[in-house]
Order: sequence, then structure tokens, then C-alpha cells
Amino acid sequence: MKKFVSVALASTAALALSACGTAEDASADAEAETVEVPAEEAVGDVTEEPAADADAAGTEAVVEDTAGDTAAAVAAEADTAADAGAAAANDVLAEVEKAAKKEGNKMVDKAVDRVKKEVE
Repeated sequence: MKKFVSVALASTAALALSACGTAEDASADAEAETVEVPAEEAVGDVTEEPAADADAAGTEAVVEDTAGDTAAAVAAEADTAADAGAAAANDVLAEVEKAAKKEGNKMVDKAVDRVKKEVE
């Protein structure tokens, strides 16, 4: 009976999926001709020239001077983060070991109590 219900449900699902589909070719929707034409129409009427950035002049020298300082600062920050991560990992490990010992002691105590009960 369960197999019959499973087959009936699977066939119903298959028919429902096939009824929702279409036989159109999906590759026709993404052809270059149909995609590029609307984009060209959108920017075709632009006649203005790009504006110059007044703040951009003279920044090349500043970038070159600060590149070494930035790399050193990033390296120092990475070392600090690595040290903090290692310390946190050691703290977690210590807590796990502590919990494991506590749980292990509980299990040993239970086993001893069971043996005592059996012996009595």
C-alpha cells in the first residue's frame, strides 16, 4: 500500500512539473543582439564629456610614500590578530579539557557506584 501511494505521489508530481514547463529554447533569450541593443539605446544620447576630478592631481606621490607604511601597519595588525586568536584558542582548549575531566570524573563515579551496588 505504501509503495502504491509513493508511486501515485511521484507520478502526480512529475505531471505537475511537466504541465508548468514550456518547450521554448532558452538560449534565444540571451543572444548578444537582443541584449546589446537596449544598452546602446540607453547611452546613445549622452553628449557630455566626463568631468575632471580636482582632487586627483598630485596624489601619486602621496600614495607611493605611504605604501610602505601601510604594509608595515597591516603586517603588525595581522600579527596582533594572530596572537589574539592563538590566545583565544588556548583558552578554549583549556576549558574543553577542564570540562572533559569533570565529565570523565562523573562517569567514573557512576561506574564505581554501580559496582558498589552490584557487590552489596
